[in-house]
Amino acid sequence: MALSDEEKKKIIEALEEDKEFRYTLMGLLGFREILDRITRLEERYQKIDERLARLEERFTRLEEKFAELEERFSRLEERQQKLEEKFARLEERQYRLEEEMRETRRVLITIAHRFGLLSEAGFREAMKYVVEEVFGTALVEKKSLRDIEGIVYGHEAVIDIDVLIRDREHIIIEVKSRVSRGDIVELHRIGKLYEKTYNVKPRLVIIGGFIEPKAWETASKLGVEIKPAIKTD
Repeated sequence: MALSDEEKKKIIEALEEDKEFRYTLMGLLGFREILDRITRLEERYQKIDERLARLEERFTRLEEKFAELEERFSRLEERQQKLEEKFARLEERQYRLEEEMRETRRVLITIAHRFGLLSEAGFREAMKYVVEEVFGTALVEKKSLRDIEGIVYGHEAVIDIDVLIRDREHIIIEVKSRVSRGDIVELHRIGKLYEKTYNVKPRLVIIGGFIEPKAWETASKLGVEIKPAIKTD
């Protein structure tokens, strides 16, 4: 059944002016269900937007906390660096103080022997720590060499020496309160006797309190190392 133009006009005016009629008609045509679904979707999107807003707020707070933590870590690192620098300076001061104490001890021992307050044997015993400083150990082996041909003193004799053997290197060590040219020559001859006895050329080292000037020249010529017990620099 076809509608007249007048009926159509009235329906259109009703749709424009009567909201309830319009929704009723849309419901009959299936639009109501679509509108409800759209409304529910809008509500869901609104809730999602609210949750996203809360998440963004939480992320913002977390970022602020992380920034605060980074700043605190940075301050801790700075404090640690300053502490390490202080410890390094303290260690350096301690090392210098220990050096000064060792040097003072050497001087006192040397002076004590110089004025007869300490025997030559006592001086050598007291200088063991110098041997340890120079070679990393104070443990040396005592040996007795029988000099039948008189290489050292020109006549048969038994020569007592201190020897340090490490990494296949043989080191004859002599400790003297005062080192003269004659002491250098004597140690050089002992080295020859040792080489002949053991078929090993030894390293010759003499540690002394006071070193006579001529001893340096002779030691240089004969290949003897002089290690002053007292630093002169």
